[in-house]
Amino acid sequence: MDTDRAPRDGWSMLLRREWLAPLAVLLGGILLHSMNVLMLATVLPTIVGELGGAALMSLPSTAFLASSIIAATCAGLGTATFGARNTYAAGAAVFTAGAIAIALAPAMEWVIAGRFVQGFGGGLIAGVAYVLVRSTFPEAAWARVIALLSGMWSVAILVGPLAGGVFAKYDQWRGSFVMVAAIAAVLALGAFRVLPSARTATARRSAFPGARLALVCAAIASSSSAAVVAAPVAKALLIALAVAFLAAMLRVDRKTPTPLLPSDAFAFTTPSGLGLWLLLLVAVAYSPLQIFIPVFLQSLHGLDPLTAGYGVACASLGWTAASLLVAGAVEDWRKRCIVLGPLAMLVSLVAAGLLADTHALLLCLAIIGIGTGIGTCWAFVAQRIMSGARKGEEAVTAASVPTVQQMGFALGAALSGLAANSAGFAVDLPHEAMAWVAFVVPVCFAASAAIACIVALRLNRTAH
Repeated sequence: MDTDRAPRDGWSMLLRREWLAPLAVLLGGILLHSMNVLMLATVLPTIVGELGGAALMSLPSTAFLASSIIAATCAGLGTATFGARNTYAAGAAVFTAGAIAIALAPAMEWVIAGRFVQGFGGGLIAGVAYVLVRSTFPEAAWARVIALLSGMWSVAILVGPLAGGVFAKYDQWRGSFVMVAAIAAVLALGAFRVLPSARTATARRSAFPGARLALVCAAIASSSSAAVVAAPVAKALLIALAVAFLAAMLRVDRKTPTPLLPSDAFAFTTPSGLGLWLLLLVAVAYSPLQIFIPVFLQSLHGLDPLTAGYGVACASLGWTAASLLVAGAVEDWRKRCIVLGPLAMLVSLVAAGLLADTHALLLCLAIIGIGTGIGTCWAFVAQRIMSGARKGEEAVTAASVPTVQQMGFALGAALSGLAANSAGFAVDLPHEAMAWVAFVVPVCFAASAAIACIVALRLNRTAH
């Protein structure tokens, strides 16, 4: 089996001359996409100070996330129709256009529009990257390449705020987006030169999937609304509505000749279907880290915002370190890692709840454990999804990995708000009340990790 050669070949297998340039382009695209998420958070106060629009501060991030999900959903169809190289380069070009729009923005509304355009370009880049992993590298190298792609998010933790902070310090926030536009333009040109086309043999012109994208947009709107409404009942209804919209999209998608997701997406009998369930569940379990853990670190332990932010960043570092450490595992250990990953998340989430009010260092150790858990299993689950693709659906199946990841993060964000509000969350809670919320939120998400353990066991029993 090809995957058994991976440990003997080692990381040096990626240093072949024909693979270095494509690998650099793929890593550069993911770094660009992830870096911009954090860079905006750094320069946004400066943007508001110049352009105004303080009431709209959350919309640039929401617009970016929403368009990223839409674009990632379309990435497989775009690849099948236009080829992976063209779609990836188009994503980089769209990203460039969005950055230029922000750099020239005369008002906050332009920044929001530019972020929407940027998000669409970034979503294409992220979605097509997995298609290109499948078409460019042998299966023995997939886990290592996916681990490197995941590692770019940890690099972005350092590069994003640093780049934004340098420009913001000298009140030159527009320069940061000019820099991003230049990098994205170089990436687009590089994609044309070094990436394979990877057009499927069955490629054909397809009708615009308007109805399905409308359902995706409705699901995003519902989950985004759930994140901002205060009443727990309203949150629950909006989350249920978002799930219903996604289920309707999936049902319609399976009846079309050119699906946006694989025909066995979220099936309980195939490796790809079970793998997508597993990715969704661990993404949901991971999501509350970015929203509420910084608040707990500041409120319960008196950390400043920057220190709390880097405390949460430990999860990304744990994800990257675990991915790199286990990427060369033999097949038997890969199966174990698929189960050990969500199990480690389950234990760490419970520990985060129990240790939230003890010591900041202990809570950070639990945070590292959550990241380590998802990093232990992520690449192997993604590999199982891609290798289990049905004939003719290879591109769509590979592109579904980042799509489901983004959906899981969005759904998890909405659910974390529901859990926190149900526990009585408010900004100025007394210490004991905040400690209770800090216990409830991670423990609730341990349920998602527990279900993921069950799905992981079933995935390992399913024929590869």
